[in-house]
Amino acid sequence: MATLEEVKDKFILHWGEMGSLWGINRTMAQVHALLFLSPEPLSANDIMDELQISRGNASMALRELIAWGIVTRVHLKGERREFYTTEKDVWTMFRIIARERKKREVDPTINMLRQSMSELEAMPSAEGQYEREQIESLLQFFETGAEVYQDLDRQNPHSIIKLLGAALKAKKFVTSSSG
Repeated sequence: MATLEEVKDKFILHWGEMGSLWGINRTMAQVHALLFLSPEPLSANDIMDELQISRGNASMALRELIAWGIVTRVHLKGERREFYTTEKDVWTMFRIIARERKKREVDPTINMLRQSMSELEAMPSAEGQYEREQIESLLQFFETGAEVYQDLDRQNPHSIIKLLGAALKAKKFVTSSSG
């Protein structure tokens, strides 16, 4: 049977691996995982010791996680050191991450596509027709995705779960009816 430390270590390592697949620094994801599993806020020294990372690496990861809005500094009574904690509610955490990814990745892409469309529209109609159609379809896709994100972001997590449950049930019904 696995020990608690083994389970925690496995989760932290896996979260770090997943973070790197999502385009997030592995150490940053591991710091987040450690804070997520910690019932109490941790100091930078606690994080360094637990993950066996340098002070610079811990500081950079914490700074970036704070910039993302999923880690906060906390001050404990009688302590001079700063401590850190993360959002513990998974729905809130994923909403924050989705909002940040949209802001950092989707919004700049939409702006670039709009600028490209504007530049293509300024060209003679015979020039860049194919490119205009391709970029316009991509722009519509990204704008639709952004609208879906905004609709979901306004929803209560329980409403989203109900919606997903209904969609999965409908899919199972359609699949079983047609098969």
